Amino acid sequence: MATRQTPRAINRQIVLRLLRAHQAISRADLARLLGMQRSAAGRIVGDLIAQGLVREGAPGAADRGRKPTLLHLDSGGRCVVAVDVRVTRTFLLLTDLVGRELTPVRSFETDGEPQAFVAHLAAEVHRLLSDHGEKGRCLGVGVAFPGMLDRSGSVVLRAPSLGWRDVRLRDPLAERLGLPVEMENAAKACALALIWGARGDEPPGDLVFVSVSDGVGVGIVMAGEVLRGRNNAAGEFGHLPLSIDGPWCACGALGCWEAYVSNLATLSRYLSVPFPPQRPISPAMARVTVESVIAAARGGDVKAVTALLATGRYFGLGLASIVNALDPARILVGGEITAAWDLIEPAVREGLAERVLVAAAADTEIATVAPEDHPRLRGASALVGASVFAERGLKIG
Repeated sequence: MATRQTPRAINRQIVLRLLRAHQAISRADLARLLGMQRSAAGRIVGDLIAQGLVREGAPGAADRGRKPTLLHLDSGGRCVVAVDVRVTRTFLLLTDLVGRELTPVRSFETDGEPQAFVAHLAAEVHRLLSDHGEKGRCLGVGVAFPGMLDRSGSVVLRAPSLGWRDVRLRDPLAERLGLPVEMENAAKACALALIWGARGDEPPGDLVFVSVSDGVGVGIVMAGEVLRGRNNAAGEFGHLPLSIDGPWCACGALGCWEAYVSNLATLSRYLSVPFPPQRPISPAMARVTVESVIAAARGGDVKAVTALLATGRYFGLGLASIVNALDPARILVGGEITAAWDLIEPAVREGLAERVLVAAAADTEIATVAPEDHPRLRGASALVGASVFAERGLKIG
């Protein structure tokens, strides 16, 4: 319900959003973007400076007269723990509040049992913070998770690749850490990061982020907002079937897109070793990575090239379902397989063109996010950064 403070909260959020998109910016330019008197904008900025959310930087350029003082979001002296959970390993690092990496990435083997996982993750977070106390006060932990969460982000409704159902995860982790914890489906977190990191006045538009790792996740941005659906399960294209007679998927169905294009599917194809979902992978698969398959392909290994091209074609066939259903302006792809994009893009385009219903849709823009940019960790960081810089209960897109 709106109160007398609601207009102030909305104006505060708008100022933070404009600063995020245009920093560094002067008070005068900010007032023009707001359509406010400079004095009114200055009062809002003053409050945000007092709250430690905005800082004044160096003077900007001026054609004449006094140089304006430029404003920035203030992320100094505070940090975020970003966590990327995958079936085989969990990765974490410290970032500032706008997602800049402050430490190298660490990882540990993901525990298959939820309570053991919470205990292990909490210990790793405490160790990371202890080792880097100079980075400032931690304001929270963001977790990008490979599964479907409830709308509160506290319960894992289902994580097929881990075999988890209806697992309370956020609250036990927060209790062990003594810190706020924000959790989100990994692909949705990546999509949120695209909105959060957008520059300029225009929203990022209608786009789709596809994360390919141990599984396949899809985050959808429509009209500047992350698409969630009634049960917060929108975007599970990874479990649409390419063939009802295909390989088993971790979800228990046959022939899902994920079962054809995940990292484990690519390794299985390269080694000619089937992998039963939700069971320990073979020693041969444990010794090989997608990165090593890509390296072998670049060295002329025919089996590696064949495996990657097959993954590319299946990937394009699955993308066609996304394009036919949503008709996005752009598709962004993240994951280890993107390091081979120059090798597989023709196969991806071939598969896409084969299944799209409108010929022009075959030319949908597809861009990759390099693995070293850590899109899932950036998404996890954005979960906390967005909650700090946006008024609770108000949209941040």
